[in-house]
Amino acid sequence: MNRKELDPEKSPKAAFGHRLRALRDERGWTQDELAERMGFSATHISAIETGRRPPTRRFAAGADRVFGTGDRLERQSSALRHTGVLEGLPEYLTYEARAAEIRLYEVGVMPGLIQTPEYATVLAQSALKRGAITPEQAEERVQLIAERQATLVRPQPPLVFMVLDEGCIRRNVGGPEVMEAQLARLVEFAKLPNTVLQIAPFSMGERPFSLPLYVVTRQDRALMSYAESAHRGHFERESTFVLPILAAYHQLQAEALPQAASVALINQVREGVS
Repeated sequence: MNRKELDPEKSPKAAFGHRLRALRDERGWTQDELAERMGFSATHISAIETGRRPPTRRFAAGADRVFGTGDRLERQSSALRHTGVLEGLPEYLTYEARAAEIRLYEVGVMPGLIQTPEYATVLAQSALKRGAITPEQAEERVQLIAERQATLVRPQPPLVFMVLDEGCIRRNVGGPEVMEAQLARLVEFAKLPNTVLQIAPFSMGERPFSLPLYVVTRQDRALMSYAESAHRGHFERESTFVLPILAAYHQLQAEALPQAASVALINQVREGVS
């Protein structure tokens, strides 16, 4: 039988199809046999293996179950659905959605977990005007923001520790109305029983982190981190490397403004915006 060979370096879709076929070949299964185990048609399996159809989350999760690969295929498939975001972020988001605790530090702009739709849209449209993303990717970014925020209202939401550089609340994004709504959401976020909000004031000088940073504690207490540069993100799953970052984050929290003082500063900025 002639088989279409895929170059896994060509695209995320090709990489997924190549990996799916390799896992099937390792077990000596035909496409019909895999299809029967997964509850999909052999035609569907063939289309994904040859890159003619992208895998859905349901398909990837089913493949993980059949092959015993944990959630690796599901995480790999997420890269296909989030082509407009930085490398490393899709994998991080699969853990953020199930985290027991989330610690984050943001510089310059509000973090996605608390962006209003209007604020997120302004940022996406700005990237579009610069030619950094396509219209489809701009729409995807805004949708992703909404999906991420669902983790804050799930039945057992995570504890969220958020430290924002003062520039996040002072940078005027989208004009007075957009900023007023965004700052109001920030104040409401601080009132939640599972959140702690702090502002790292300009007076701290160089002591805060220079780049956005996220640290996730899983339900089994394992640690993971995600950090961003201008052009890519780095996801770290090895706790040995995350522990020093967590220690530095605790020091940042100790030096940042307490929550009451942080909310007072936000409200002070709101008076100047309105």
